[in-house]
Amino acid sequence: MDTEFKRIVSEGVNVERLGTGFQFTEGPVWNVKGEYLLFSDLFAGRIMKWTAKNGISEFRAPSGDSNGLTLDRRGRLVACEHANRRVSRTEEDGTIVTIASHYKGKRLNSPNDVVVKSDGSVFFTDPPYGLSGGQELPFYGVYRLLPNGDRLDLLIDDAVPNGLAFSPDECLLYIADTEMNHVRVFHITEEGKIKGGRIFAEISGERLAPDGIKVDSEGNVYTTGKGGVWVLNPEGRRLGIIPVPELPANLGWGDRDWKTLYVTARTSLYRVRLNIAGIPLL
Repeated sequence: MDTEFKRIVSEGVNVERLGTGFQFTEGPVWNVKGEYLLFSDLFAGRIMKWTAKNGISEFRAPSGDSNGLTLDRRGRLVACEHANRRVSRTEEDGTIVTIASHYKGKRLNSPNDVVVKSDGSVFFTDPPYGLSGGQELPFYGVYRLLPNGDRLDLLIDDAVPNGLAFSPDECLLYIADTEMNHVRVFHITEEGKIKGGRIFAEISGERLAPDGIKVDSEGNVYTTGKGGVWVLNPEGRRLGIIPVPELPANLGWGDRDWKTLYVTARTSLYRVRLNIAGIPLL
C-alpha cells in the first residue's frame, strides 16, 4: 500500500455490504438533513432508501429508470432518468418537474450522471447507455444548465461521457469516458464553460469502467475500475484500490462527517469508512 493511500484508507478497513438482490445499483446520494441515503435500482425502475435504523426500503417507483442522483443547493433531489430521457427535480411538495429534456429542439439521449455547482448550475452527462427510441442528437454530450434553468449549454461533444465531479474549489471538472477507459479533466471558466481538456488518468480494466467519480476535500479522485474503487492523488497518480466484491458503478459521500464512501456495485450497496472527508453536498 502506498503511504499516502494508508493515510486515506486504514489497513484492514471493512467494506460492508448493506443490502443486495437489486438489479443494477447506481447514483448514491446522501441526504444530510434526513440522514439517509438514496440510490437507484436502475433496471427495476425504482429509487431505494437506506437508513441506519431501518435498513433498505423503496423510496419511489416508477423512477423513470433513474441513474445518477444528486441534491441541489436547496436540498431538492435531481435525477437523470433514462426512460424519460430527461433530468428531473423533485420540489419541496413532492412534485417532479423536468429541468432538461431537449437541446436545440432535439431530445437528449439518456442522461446519466449529474452534479450541481455552488452557483446552482447543473452539469450532466448524456451518453447512449439506456437510450430508448431513436437517437436525435448526433453526439454524446456534457451539458450545463444555467441556475435559472433558461439555457442549456453544450460543453463537450467529442466523447462518450459517464460520471463527473468537481474539484473542491470547483475550478476543475473530471469526466469519465467509459469507452476509452480514462478520466479527463477540464478547467472551468468564470463563465461556466470548460477548456483545456487533458487525460487525467488511464483506468485499465473491465467493461463499464470507469463509471462514477467522486473527489474528497483534499482533491483526491475516486473512480470505479477493475478490482474496486481506484484512489488517485490530485496529479492523477494511482495510490491504491479499495477492493469491492462486485464491479462498482458509482460512489457517494455520506454520514455527518462525510467520511463514509457509499458504493453501488451491480446487485448490492456497500460502504467503507475513510480518513478524509468527501465534499459535502450542502
